[in-house]
Amino acid sequence: MARFFGTPDGVKVGDLFVDRRELHDAHVHRPTQAGISGAKQEGADSIVVSGGYVDDRDYGDYIIYTGHGGRDPGATKQTKNQSVDAPGNAGLITSQVEGLPVRVVRGAHRSNPYAPPSGYQYAGLFLVTDWWIEEGAEGLEIVRFRLDRIPEQAHLWTEEEPVLDPAFATSTISRRIRDTQLSREVKALYEHHCQICQSSIPGISDRYYSEGAHVRPLGRPHLGADALNNLLCLCPNHHTQLDIGGMVILNDLTVAKTSDLTPFAELTFRKDHKLDIANAQYHRSQWGFA
Repeated sequence: MARFFGTPDGVKVGDLFVDRRELHDAHVHRPTQAGISGAKQEGADSIVVSGGYVDDRDYGDYIIYTGHGGRDPGATKQTKNQSVDAPGNAGLITSQVEGLPVRVVRGAHRSNPYAPPSGYQYAGLFLVTDWWIEEGAEGLEIVRFRLDRIPEQAHLWTEEEPVLDPAFATSTISRRIRDTQLSREVKALYEHHCQICQSSIPGISDRYYSEGAHVRPLGRPHLGADALNNLLCLCPNHHTQLDIGGMVILNDLTVAKTSDLTPFAELTFRKDHKLDIANAQYHRSQWGFA
């Protein structure tokens, strides 16, 4: 099946699994051995935290996770530097760049108070909020990732309460992630170029960042559709400007500042992608414009 980002149907935070096969069959974590399910082009959809690397640190609501690689087959210790190009590591970096949620599974580990007493437990969705390279405990380079649990999920009962990290800005993970498959499709269609300013934001290697913007917002009371005719590929600045009413889309598909309704750009479209004008009209009505 295609790589899926989010919680699978029928699975709840706190669910227990006997082994990796059960995780695979429930579509929680597909690999039966690897700790990271991911690839550079798609991103990483899930990881398992089970004490396999001495540098891992689990604080409950955030995790400092060691990437994979650097070990010879069958070895228990690192023998060479880890690489950012290893598939799982590259996938987690892509997930940070694109804001993709990662399923976190904890395996039983006696020194981790957040792990289950046996088997595996689904801990919910996390975001990759940072990554870096440093020297690990075994004297070789490791790729490390910080993952923060997305708010507004069911509470996970553990042996200890999660450690608070007030030094880390909560706003980093407070924006709700709605990166659906259609959102990823529209970003790929425009190769991460903003439909308003044509800019793209480069990241490491050949990765680029953009955002899928719903013109008529999803959820109540707006009930916008998660459909291509309600989606635009925008840079973060223009996405935010759209969301907070700093600009509106006119019926001729020009974009105007709400301060004077003077058009300053024209939306560009590729292939068969079109915006339903009714969605633009609804967005304008939110800010008092017909």
